[in-house]
Amino acid sequence: MDLLPSADQLELVGAAAEFFAEQVPISAIRERRDDASAIAPKVWTAGADLGLLGLSAPEDVGGSGRGLDDEALMFRELGRALVPGPFLPSVIGARLAVLGGQPELARFVVEGHSLVAAALLRVGDDTASLTPTALTGRIRVIDPANAEYVLVSDDEGAGLVAVAALTDLTPVESSDPGSRVATAVADGVPVTCWVPAERDPIGLRGTVLAAAQLVGIAEAVRDLSVAHAKTRVQFGRPIGVNQAIKHRCADMAVAAEAALQQTLFAAVSLESGRADAEFQVRAAKVVAGRAALGSAAETVQVHGGMGYTYEHDAHLYLKRAHVVDQLFGSRTAQLAPLLAQEAAQ
Repeated sequence: MDLLPSADQLELVGAAAEFFAEQVPISAIRERRDDASAIAPKVWTAGADLGLLGLSAPEDVGGSGRGLDDEALMFRELGRALVPGPFLPSVIGARLAVLGGQPELARFVVEGHSLVAAALLRVGDDTASLTPTALTGRIRVIDPANAEYVLVSDDEGAGLVAVAALTDLTPVESSDPGSRVATAVADGVPVTCWVPAERDPIGLRGTVLAAAQLVGIAEAVRDLSVAHAKTRVQFGRPIGVNQAIKHRCADMAVAAEAALQQTLFAAVSLESGRADAEFQVRAAKVVAGRAALGSAAETVQVHGGMGYTYEHDAHLYLKRAHVVDQLFGSRTAQLAPLLAQEAAQ
């Protein structure tokens, strides 16, 4: 199996990376810290015009009809560039709308007119109740600004809930200045566009894309650390000559490469319907989550005192990694099904 990106995929990745660098620099996260949304509406619309929200959506709703591996490569760039905004739930939301028989809604999402936020069903010790028809309980909403729907999912399937149907939508402080978080209450709120997992593994698809975003974070902090180790001079020598630094950078490189290959293999496995696709997808989230969180924390250490400051980017990657890790099940949550599968063999 050839996991190397094709020329067409490299062109796609290059266009996305160029757009992110020009339109969504990391400095914008600090500049919009107090705004309702971390991403400007005009940038969101420009990204939609570029086709970032509809890579895998059918052409009849404005998408490109590409595969999950293409989307994974794009989300890798989202993580690498630390791009804010509800890209992941919106992309998955468009797919839900198509499968749920609402092509017009899918087109609105793909074109950037309708935003979809992500929901975490667990708030503290409480877990909201989700059925194919209704959502009940307190949830946590990620990036709710301007969102029309909230994506809800569990192992049984996924669906959309109208933001207007939620009550007590209360903003809470987020450790990540590039993410907005709120809590909300759902009192038997109807679920639309519900797609059961046996019909389409929406949850696993979202897990792959979250893993890909974590891969991008792991690669970005690896490069950030290596560049600093080469140029930071102490006692007349670059700090990279010291084993305590070079070994950390080497470990980051190994972790990032392992996460990338496992995530790409998971994407291909899920798209091709391999029997072990679920195992590969969950393993990708575990490996990528560990790489992103571990390497981002090490990057703060490599940068010393400056790595702890708000003005430096190192801590931003660590905080974003914690947020993305929670989407579609944290790496810790993925371990239980993996261990269960191993025990059953």
